[in-house]
Amino acid sequence: MFEPDVLPVIFLVLMGLSILIYAILDGYDLGVGILLPRDSRPQRDTMIASIGPFWDANETWLVLAVGLLLVAFPSAHNILMYELYLPAALLLAGLILRGVAFDFRTKASTAYQGTWDLVFKGGSLLSTMTQGYMLGRYVMGFEQTFTAEVFAILSAVCVTAAYAYIGGAWLVMKTEGELQKRAARWTRYAGWLAAMGIATISVINPFLSERLFDKWLGMPQVLLLFPIPIICAGLFAVSDQYLKRMPHPSDFGCWIPFVSAVMIFILCFLGLAYSYYPYVIPEQLTVWEAASAPESLSIVLVGALIVIPIIAIYTIIAYWIFWGKATQLRYY
Repeated sequence: MFEPDVLPVIFLVLMGLSILIYAILDGYDLGVGILLPRDSRPQRDTMIASIGPFWDANETWLVLAVGLLLVAFPSAHNILMYELYLPAALLLAGLILRGVAFDFRTKASTAYQGTWDLVFKGGSLLSTMTQGYMLGRYVMGFEQTFTAEVFAILSAVCVTAAYAYIGGAWLVMKTEGELQKRAARWTRYAGWLAAMGIATISVINPFLSERLFDKWLGMPQVLLLFPIPIICAGLFAVSDQYLKRMPHPSDFGCWIPFVSAVMIFILCFLGLAYSYYPYVIPEQLTVWEAASAPESLSIVLVGALIVIPIIAIYTIIAYWIFWGKATQLRYY
């Protein structure tokens, strides 16, 4: 059905799309977890309720991305697991803590609910920090140097700030009253840090290798790519000005910060994809070198083209049903 050279690229696109959707959808609910306040149980309850119908399904996209990586690019999967075994284990531990805490907080007595909320917050923070650290290690080609380690730590902080930013923007869209105003402040602070992090990494990235320098700063591509950072800066500015003037009459434009955050995530992802294509492992394995046999990819593609639309349809239906402001989360 497809040429052998095209199949690996199709799987790379599907895997990249899964990662992007995961970063956006699970990103905001991780951000909500990070932002849980210690001083107000009613606000924590509302924040948890805002992600209650979605958070578990959001993680399905991570499972899909890892599955596609394992089946389509097994040699790349082996390298990633070898280089990132410990942070991957910590990421899994963080996600498990979130799942346990989410369910137990609804069944715990008043005396223990705060503890489980703290566990949920800690699991969210652990998950975002490890994801950012893994991204930093990946971008640096798994170098075992002090500079690479510092970059990975910087990436961990920036990714955490970005998740807090989109999580706060989600709360601005899904809540009302004092919590919404508080979420606006959180979102502004996280946005400042995320913007500084993105700017720093964007400046550093072209100088990581001669290939990246030519891709971003060579002619004429520098003229075509220059609008990307300008658009990102504009989105941060629009969102910040909207949040600065909260609340707005009749909750006008409450979706603006979240949509801005989603667009920023998409632009950053496209920038990373442009930087490292056609490599699956930077400077080590191209998409064709890492790919499984064409016969295997052809068979798996049939399953992927069935499963991915089902997941997408389920996700769309869930958001359509539970759209609107967050209400109390009940378990029967």
